[in-house]
Amino acid sequence: MLMSTQANRYALQLLEARADVRMISPLSAQTKLTTEDGYDIVKSTYDIRTAQGEVMIGRKIGFANRKIWAKYGVEEPISTPIWTPMFDSTVRYTNDNRGIQSLFGALQPRLGPEVVFKLGTTPSPDATIEELAECIEWMAHAFEIVVCPFEGWKFEMVDSIAAFGLHGSLIVGEPKVLSSATRRNLDSMLAYSSLSLSCGDELRSAGFGSDVLGSPLQALWHLHEMLKTQPRFDKLSAGEIITTGTWTDVCPIAPGETWTSAFSGVSLPGLTVSFV
Repeated sequence: MLMSTQANRYALQLLEARADVRMISPLSAQTKLTTEDGYDIVKSTYDIRTAQGEVMIGRKIGFANRKIWAKYGVEEPISTPIWTPMFDSTVRYTNDNRGIQSLFGALQPRLGPEVVFKLGTTPSPDATIEELAECIEWMAHAFEIVVCPFEGWKFEMVDSIAAFGLHGSLIVGEPKVLSSATRRNLDSMLAYSSLSLSCGDELRSAGFGSDVLGSPLQALWHLHEMLKTQPRFDKLSAGEIITTGTWTDVCPIAPGETWTSAFSGVSLPGLTVSFV
């Protein structure tokens, strides 16, 4: 476990790099760090950002897609999901599932298509996955812009944890309030659904809900269980929105491009977002 002064120093280093829009060396290249050290830095970052007036509105689950684990990690592949707090300053909602997003200040931006849940009630500490589904008020499709301050997207898992989970911003589509029947079948419904991701007229990637730890609901349950082992963080609570992980590998994006998505197997509308 890092001393609080060390964690604060790394947190400030990452926050300053983001504010200045500049690359830095991975923290793991500066000193040996554990996964728990990464979450110590997350806690310091959370304390600094809330003290500055930002409001945490939920969490981002990263690396929930098992098919992309082998593509990341220098010394060893990523092998487990991570999470990070998500703040009001980085989340916006679309009109009619269409939007325009500036990439100004985004380092090495990439795009990940996700399913987002909003919790309507607070899960009990020992909630089963079925009980967790009953806590969900709505779900929506979203595009997450992920960013990376490490050259060439080369980092270890602890670096991605500390660097805000590589979260840049989140563009959320039209929320769909869930019926009781949908909640009961949510796990399998999402697992058997698919998504396509296109830039202009060119299909760039595709994936299945089952790639996300079995389903996005399974990813949410994994986060719920993970937080039991991290007493320095609050547990999931009513009102939070949770991004559950990309359905495809994250794709490089650039100003001037328009990206669209489409689902099959679940009644969620796709998104169309133009980047400037």
